Amino acid sequence: MIERIVPAGTETAEAYGDLPGATLLPEEELLVKSAVAKRRGEFTTARHCARQALTRLGAPAGAILTGERGAPLWPEGVVGSITHCDGYRAAVVARPARVTSIGIDAEPALPLPSGVLDAVALADERIAVKELLDSAPGVPWDRLLFSAKESVYKAWFPLMRRFLEFEGARLVFDPVDGTDPVGGTFTAHLLAGPAKAGSRTLHTFDGRWLAENGIVLTSVTVPA
Repeated sequence: MIERIVPAGTETAEAYGDLPGATLLPEEELLVKSAVAKRRGEFTTARHCARQALTRLGAPAGAILTGERGAPLWPEGVVGSITHCDGYRAAVVARPARVTSIGIDAEPALPLPSGVLDAVALADERIAVKELLDSAPGVPWDRLLFSAKESVYKAWFPLMRRFLEFEGARLVFDPVDGTDPVGGTFTAHLLAGPAKAGSRTLHTFDGRWLAENGIVLTSVTVPA
C-alpha cells in the first residue's frame, strides 16, 4: 500500500501484522524493555521493515534508535518515517537529494473515539469532516484527518525541531468521487508559521491518502 502514496526515489517496506522472524538489535531492545507484548511486537516488525527499506536504498541497516520526541534516528544521508497500528507496520526512506522530509501514518479504518475529533480538529475541519461523511461515507474521514495530522507532524519536526500542535495545521482534502473513494490528496496549511526547508519557506505541505484493507494510510512529502 505505502508505495502508492510516496514519491519516486523512496524505498518502502510494509507488513500486515507481526513477522515471526523479525528481531531487534541489542540497542533497540533497550527502547522497549518495559513495553507490553503488543507494543513490542509492533515496534519490532516496524524496525524490521525500516531495515528492509534501508537495504533497498543501499544505506546502512543498523540499529534505528529514537531521538527527541521519539523520532527515529536515521543513518547519515537518509530521511524517513515509520508507522505502525493494529494490522499494519511500514517504513519509507529516501536520500536528501530526492526528499527533504517525509512523514507517514497508518490508522485502523474506524471512527475516532467520542470526543477525539473535537480535540484534534479546527472548527472548519469538523464541518468538512461532516460533509465528507455525508457525501462519501465509505471512508472514516475523522480518522483520516487524525492520520493526516500525524503525517504532517512527522514531516514538520525534522525541519523545525519543535512540536506542532493539532491546531497548528489546517487540512483541506481535495474532492473525491463519492461512489468509491479509495484515495486522494490533501493540503496542510501551516498555521503555526512557515516551515524552513533549506533556503525555502513553506506555508503548505502536500499529502496523499489511501483507505484500503481496513487501514487508512497518509503521507506528507517535502521534496528536495
